[in-house]
Amino acid sequence: MLYAHMHISSFLKDVSGQPGIGAVSALQMSRRAALIGGFCLCCLPSSTAAATMTEVGPGIFIRAAPHEEAAAANHGGIANIGFVVGRDSVLVTDSGGSLTDGEWLRAEIRKRTDKPIRHVLITHVHPDHSFGAAAFAADRPAFVGHHALRSALEARGEFYQKRLAEVLGAESAGSVVYPTQEVMKDGAEIDLGGRVVRLSAHATAHTDCDLSMLDVETGLLFPADLLFVNRVPSLDGSLPGWLAELDKLKALGASRAVPGHGPPIVDMAPAMADLTRYLSTLSDGTRKAIASGVSIEDAARSVAQSERDRWVLFDDYNERNVIQAYKELEWE
Repeated sequence: MLYAHMHISSFLKDVSGQPGIGAVSALQMSRRAALIGGFCLCCLPSSTAAATMTEVGPGIFIRAAPHEEAAAANHGGIANIGFVVGRDSVLVTDSGGSLTDGEWLRAEIRKRTDKPIRHVLITHVHPDHSFGAAAFAADRPAFVGHHALRSALEARGEFYQKRLAEVLGAESAGSVVYPTQEVMKDGAEIDLGGRVVRLSAHATAHTDCDLSMLDVETGLLFPADLLFVNRVPSLDGSLPGWLAELDKLKALGASRAVPGHGPPIVDMAPAMADLTRYLSTLSDGTRKAIASGVSIEDAARSVAQSERDRWVLFDDYNERNVIQAYKELEWE
C-alpha cells in the first residue's frame, strides 16, 4: 500500500504550526498509511483505462471510482469525475486526480462532443479532485473554485504534487492549477447554452473550500465530497459545519445526486441519511468522550464503532476522523 489517504492530515497541521502530529503521533502513524504523508489516494479504479463513463442524465456523464487502494497503474483516478454538455459548451466536474487522469477524461469528452470546454470546476483542494485540471489548460477554460480554494492550494499544493509524483511518477502527477473564477458566498450561475448550473460556496465542512453544483434542467445535485456513499467519510474541515451544510443541501429538494465517492448516481434521501447518521454518531461520541475525560488516543479507538460494518475502509479512516473531531470539539 502506498498512500491510503490523500486528504490533509495532522502532519500538514504540524507543518503549518498548528496542533497536530506531536500530540498523537504514535496512534496516528500506526494506522497503515492513513497518515503517511498526509493525503489520500482512495477509491481507485484498478486502472483508468478500464474505467467507463455512465450517462446519468441527458448530457451528464460520470465515471465512478470503486473503493480500492492506490497504485501507479491507477494514474490517480480516485474520485467520481465527469462533465455536463450544454448547447454551446462543456463543463467539467471534477477533473481527476492527476494529469494522466485528466487527459483520460478529456479524451472521453472528445469521444462524445466537439463543443468547447469552457469551465472546469475544482470542487475542493484535495488532489483526487483537483490535479486533473492541468489536462485542460490548452482549452483555456475558466477554472472555477470556492473563494477559499486558492489559499488552500497555496498552502498544500506543492506538498500534494510531490507526494503524487512519488506515487504516480512526475510525468503523470501534473501541476497545481489555481482557480481563475471564484465563487463567493452568494453563489453563482453558469449558462452552458440553454442549460444553467447553479454553484454554491459552502462554509467549512468536509474542507474549508467545498463547492457544490445543481443542474437546473434535471435537478441533479453534485455535492462532491460533501456526500460520501459506502466509503467512510473523511473529515478535513469542521464536523458541526459539515452537518449544517448537509441540512442546507437537503433543503434544496434534489431527489438524486452524484456523490464525490460512491456510485455514479444515488437517491438523495437515503444517501444523506447514512452520512448524517455517521457524522452525528462521530459528533455525539466525541463530545461524550471529551466530557468524560477520555484521552484522544482512547477516543480514536472507541468512538463511532457502531458504524464499522456500514462503511468500506472504516478501520483505515475512522480513527483519523475522531482525532480531527476531538481537536475541534474540545474547544467548544
